[in-house]
Amino acid sequence: MAVALILVLVAVGSVVFHLLSPWWWTPIASNWDYIDATITITFWITGAVFVAVVVFMAYCVFRFRNTPGRRAEYEPENKRLEVWLTVATALGVAAMLAPGLFVWHRFVTVPADATEIEIVGQQWQWSYRLPGADGTLGAVDTRLVSPDNPLGLVPADPAGQDDVIIQAEDLHLPLGRPVKVLLRSVDVLHNFYVPEFRAKMDMIPGSVTYFWFTPTRTGSFDVLCAELCGTGHAVMRGRVVVQTEDEYQAWLGGQRRFAQITEDTR
Repeated sequence: MAVALILVLVAVGSVVFHLLSPWWWTPIASNWDYIDATITITFWITGAVFVAVVVFMAYCVFRFRNTPGRRAEYEPENKRLEVWLTVATALGVAAMLAPGLFVWHRFVTVPADATEIEIVGQQWQWSYRLPGADGTLGAVDTRLVSPDNPLGLVPADPAGQDDVIIQAEDLHLPLGRPVKVLLRSVDVLHNFYVPEFRAKMDMIPGSVTYFWFTPTRTGSFDVLCAELCGTGHAVMRGRVVVQTEDEYQAWLGGQRRFAQITEDTR
């Protein structure tokens, strides 16, 4: 009886703790509220299954407890129960996966008016590249990465001469403008993550991954690396500052272009 009661209290306590927990999501600062909705659906489904399993265990402990004169029966198979469990499990898994598929489709379907920017991860800092007046990012070649050209831009490509290069400093973005983020790594696996944006993606050496989002409120938001990337992983942090259009343009005008950096290193 005591064990059954403890199991019921565990189930009830887990649900109450989840609903009243102070460790909840940070307020969202982008258009990806779909991700929150998908996680909530997953919580409801897995929570219902957890409660059902624990309560069923409590029932079995109480109902089939040791009683003088009662004999146990051996029943290794129950096809009817197996069918019901298979169907219920399949429906539950489908209910959790389906919303994620729709969200993923939106996650990688970039609006035509999105501005492309590049984020480069390396042990253990973030670097950023924004398009200049031509609105186009220049070509890159990883074989050109060097102390004087840390992002590996191709000097012969005229489209890259006005690219804005930001190293180990804050990334600024304008409010309400969709952004396509191109992600690269020059050494090991990294993951660019801003909790308030809900958007994150692995950065794989030799590949370019991407996602998009639209900042929906101004503010300063922490950038984290969500992939263990070495001894300095914990200090690989940065900030994204979302500003109004006028504030953003004023900041952008004071940043250095690739052509200026190249000239300074000669």
